[in-house]
Amino acid sequence: MRGATGLARSLGVSALTVGLTVVAFGTSAPELALDLTAVLRGSGDLAFGNLVGANIANIGLVLAVAALVRPLKVQMRLLFRDVPIVIAASLFVWIIAADGAVDRADAVVLLGCFGGYLLHSLAQARREAASVRAEFAAAERASGRLAGLLFLLLGLAGLVAGAQLMVHGAVQLARGWGVSELAIGLTIVAVGTTLPELAAGVVAARRNQPDIAVGNVIGSIAFNLLFVMAAVSLVAPLPARQTSLSVDLPVMLGLSIALVPIMVRGGEVRRSEAMLLIAAYAAYVLLRWQVP
Repeated sequence: MRGATGLARSLGVSALTVGLTVVAFGTSAPELALDLTAVLRGSGDLAFGNLVGANIANIGLVLAVAALVRPLKVQMRLLFRDVPIVIAASLFVWIIAADGAVDRADAVVLLGCFGGYLLHSLAQARREAASVRAEFAAAERASGRLAGLLFLLLGLAGLVAGAQLMVHGAVQLARGWGVSELAIGLTIVAVGTTLPELAAGVVAARRNQPDIAVGNVIGSIAFNLLFVMAAVSLVAPLPARQTSLSVDLPVMLGLSIALVPIMVRGGEVRRSEAMLLIAAYAAYVLLRWQVP
């Protein structure tokens, strides 16, 4: 992510645009690498579980932990502009998965939605407040063009190697523990692939950069649902089991909707609400390991 950011900045891209695109994509890159590896190895359940589980973890774990570090003030434009997009995307994925799979036709529609979301984000970036622009610029660590390219290539190599190891380990865990690959993907693997978001959120909260902490979570969910799921489904259809339709996708949608009253109340995500989110996430993980 540092390499991609440095490369983009050396090419004259604004800090806020980098934050909305490169950084959001960078923190979603582990999901993309792992899920592509999983479907190529015939572990579609693991890939689908990781995508849904990562979005649940983004809200129930990443956002909550960042808010425990420091209460996160939320700008109303985020609430009325970006959160509805996440809610709509979560609902749409639930609808298209209702027939038992997210197939290539669904992937084309998701990619079209992603293109619209990206254009919308870039258009909004040009009209962003000066304070938000300054916040993204202060958080950015730009490298030179050559160094950025080197870091980018090294990071991509690490992602591919790490994805191979994680898929192999997840499949072995599922077989050894007698737990489904779907459950492993929804829990252990999902937490692993959201570690970049968790790190970015904690650092942003400590530096009192709430727009980055919250925007990173919202942007990552949108990228996962609209881009990563589409890219993986183009390679091979993702199976959507009945348990996901009745448990996992409703939980993902419910947490997305829960962001509205949480953010409206006082205009921030407070520590008390963060503790409730973590408790809800822990309960979901415990429940998911009991469901076949």
